[in-house]
Amino acid sequence: MEEKSVITRTVTAAGGVYAPGHLGELTRIVDFDLVDAVLEETGTREKRLRLLPSRVVVYFVLAPAVFESCSYRDTWGKLVAGLRGLPLVRPCTSSLSRARRGSGPGR
Repeated sequence: MEEKSVITRTVTAAGGVYAPGHLGELTRIVDFDLVDAVLEETGTREKRLRLLPSRVVVYFVLAPAVFESCSYRDTWGKLVAGLRGLPLVRPCTSSLSRARRGSGPGR
């Protein structure tokens, strides 16, 4: 009889509309555990619940590299395309810009 080993791990994920995996392919490339670990290590996780959680802002900051010819609003629309039909905030361009600037090292 052949011996086998099974390794399992438990992943705790946030629920709700922005749960890991809901933001499309970027969450497959950049794992939400990595994003959460970086936010914790840098002390940039939000202190209170916001319309644009820190994790979502990180994915938004990465998204223009994928959708380079799109505006911020169009990039946001593509990022959350899989969430159509859910109650979702549609931030204005200035909110997206502020969120992007606020995610930097000086935060």
